[in-house]
This record gives sequence, C-alpha cells and structure tokens, in this order.
Amino acid sequence: MSIDLNPLSLRELTTLIRDAKERQKALNGRQPVDKVRRQLTALAQKSGYTIEELFGEGVTSAAKAKPRRRKGPKVAPKYRDPESPWNTWTGRGKMPLWLASKIRFGHSPVDFLIPGVAKLTPNDKPLTGKRQLFKQS
Repeated sequence: MSIDLNPLSLRELTTLIRDAKERQKALNGRQPVDKVRRQLTALAQKSGYTIEELFGEGVTSAAKAKPRRRKGPKVAPKYRDPESPWNTWTGRGKMPLWLASKIRFGHSPVDFLIPGVAKLTPNDKPLTGKRQLFKQS
C-alpha cells in the first residue's frame, strides 16, 4: 500500500499521523485471533453449546482452515537492469516487461546477469559474433 503524501497539507498530514497512531494502538491492544477463538469455543462448551449452534455451520471450516504457505524459499535475483537497479528478476516465472523489451531490441539476457551472484545456465548461451542493436522507439 502506498499513499501519495505530496499533495497533503500540514493539517492533513497531522490528522493522518494521529489517526494512524490511534489505529496502531487499537490493533496492538487486541488479542491474537487464535486465542480469542479458543476462549469462545471454551465458553460455548462450558455453557453447553457448540460454535456451530451459536454462529452457524460455516464457522468451523473457516476456523480450521490453515493459512497458505509459500512453496519454497525466497530466491535471490539473477538479472538486474543497469538503467534502473530496482528492476530485478529471479529467472523464474514470466519474464518481466523491462527485460522482454530489452531483448526485443537486440540485447541478450546474459547482458543483465548480476555479476558474482548469477551463473550461466544451459539456456543462457552468450551470443557470438557481432550484435545488431535496434533503435528503441
């Protein structure tokens, strides 16, 4: 989430900061969801009810649903755009637009490998001979 703060006046910024601090205090004061869920379940059982009787059938499936896990470790970037260093790509998934446009105008993916981090793979064969570069429009 990003908020453009440039058009805000001093009064609006002060109000935004105050509201954000109040919201942060309210969120920090809350107990974790799992703890509250356990307390509610225990109170319902103590009173002779089940959660399904109190809140409906869909509650148990949502309460028992496990959060999604990432499928693997985070991968370090393999390619970097020298013109804008924040443009990086790990080499996995769909090729980003910045790299695709560079390749379309005559560059090779090997030109954008991060030195010391990335190694050539069998698919990254350096071009031999003279390269022909096309003017970008």
